[in-house]
Amino acid sequence: QEQLVESGGGLVQSGGSLRLSCAASRFILDYYAISWFRQAPGKDRERVSCISSSDDSTNYADFVKGRFTISRDNAKNTVYLQMLSLEPGDSAVYYCAAAPACGHPNDYWGQGTQVTVSS
Repeated sequence: QEQLVESGGGLVQSGGSLRLSCAASRFILDYYAISWFRQAPGKDRERVSCISSSDDSTNYADFVKGRFTISRDNAKNTVYLQMLSLEPGDSAVYYCAAAPACGHPNDYWGQGTQVTVSS
């Protein structure tokens, strides 16, 4: 069973930054696009960003454009989400997920990591 493991969440003040990590197997990173999602209490899960496996193309939700950057380090089998200029509205559990391509249904999910931004 393939696994995704998130880390890097925590408590940060408004305007601060965090870098989330999603550790995955070589198989996952070679053949699957990796997305980051988030879900705040009482709200629907929303897609944040995605990076493809084929050409490392990326896309972002409008609400994070210019603040968040997704990247991958194949040597470390890890996908990152660098988050800058964090706002209280960014507080949520962040999940990484793997799909055959960005926008496709995800086959694998991580357990999530909590991000809390204080005002």
